[in-house]
Amino acid sequence: GSSRADGTVTLVSGGPLTVLVDTGGPWLRPHLPALLESHGVTAEDVTHVVVTHGHSDHVGNVNLFPAATLLVGFDLSRGEGLYLPHGLAQGVPLVLHPGHLEVTPTPGHTRAHVSLVASGTELGTVAVAGDAFERREDEEEWRALSEEPEEQRRSRRRLVALADVIVPGHGEPFRVCRE
Repeated sequence: GSSRADGTVTLVSGGPLTVLVDTGGPWLRPHLPALLESHGVTAEDVTHVVVTHGHSDHVGNVNLFPAATLLVGFDLSRGEGLYLPHGLAQGVPLVLHPGHLEVTPTPGHTRAHVSLVASGTELGTVAVAGDAFERREDEEEWRALSEEPEEQRRSRRRLVALADVIVPGHGEPFRVCRE
């Protein structure tokens, strides 16, 4: 059957970079500039757009940020189609701001799925996880939406081990509870 999905859009700012993680679906386009401006940011201020994976509810507005360095899954580009080398497909994180921001491969939901990890925030380490986590209590649904469930299970465990807070692909952020 049909379902409705609105992907989480996360703004990470402070320091030299302004990073937008996921851009929502194209139906968000009329509202996205005002949402950014409510945080004192314009589309031109965004230095990097990290799209966790290529589904339409996450990638629908990348064209609003033509000046930003763009990472969609494992594809990294800048300017007018200049693709840059990196090691994400080999499992090597991409450091955006040393000691603070890195993109890490989190395959499973899609083969080239990535998450942004922000260290040293007021909340501790925050993982903007895309659909590695659909929402806080997603145990009943994430496997059915996964291209590679075993890979995704490993990615989820890695994120839980390193993060204090997880921003899922849909829904509110949640604090990681360790037993």
